[in-house]
Amino acid sequence: MHRLFSLLALVIIVLWACSKVPITGRRQLNLVPESMLVSLSLDEYQKIQKQYPPEVGTPRAKMVERVGKKMAKATEEFLRRNGMEKRIKDFQWEFKLLKADDVVNAFCLPGGKIAFFTGIMPIAKNEAGVAVVMGHEIAHAIARHGNERLSQALLAQMGGVALDVALQEKPEETRQLFLAAYGVGVQVGVLLPYSRKQELEADRIGLILMAIAGYNPQEAIKFWERMEKMSGGASVPEFLSTHPSHKRRIEQLKKLLPEAMKYYKQK
Repeated sequence: MHRLFSLLALVIIVLWACSKVPITGRRQLNLVPESMLVSLSLDEYQKIQKQYPPEVGTPRAKMVERVGKKMAKATEEFLRRNGMEKRIKDFQWEFKLLKADDVVNAFCLPGGKIAFFTGIMPIAKNEAGVAVVMGHEIAHAIARHGNERLSQALLAQMGGVALDVALQEKPEETRQLFLAAYGVGVQVGVLLPYSRKQELEADRIGLILMAIAGYNPQEAIKFWERMEKMSGGASVPEFLSTHPSHKRRIEQLKKLLPEAMKYYKQK
């Protein structure tokens, strides 16, 4: 009887914790309060900057911040249009370029904390390229894909315990799950893979965000072609370790372009 009640309680929690992704309307499982994730992300953001100091005042650092401000404004406009402003009510945007030429990665944590590693900048190449990456990462954040992945991991690996309990009982393991869920992944062990649905959502929303910000969504094709050329060797960049193949992504992006271009043409 006790197990039955526990199962029923879990089902109720899962149903209560379901939310909808912007644009697609897909229902997702978010067991962790966003306020808790924002608090945790602030700590991790500071730790990462101690390990990889920010590059300050250089042209490329200024470019990341400049693009970031435009993309943040576009994100706020996008969510306002869709009646989802509450998704970023705890966001305090920051845009950092972290010194690590051997790390081809970027991420956006809850609360709007965005970081690019210097290793991805030659592939981003220009403002439009930075906007492609940033739009994709912001899309993951506002679609709460990290929360979704962390919730699934807590259910699968820790029996569905609350995040605060997991942090108390298994702090380092839980921290690694958090970093993996948000694709920070410099060296966090096995990264949690994004589902195809999550990746398609991030691509779709990311293209729309960069279009609203005034960047041509067609630049996304060029960026991924450069990424494909760069990753022709044996090693796989961190930014690609949880992503679909290049050919599949480029094919999907081409299908998504007509919708995104409508936002771009409005500028």
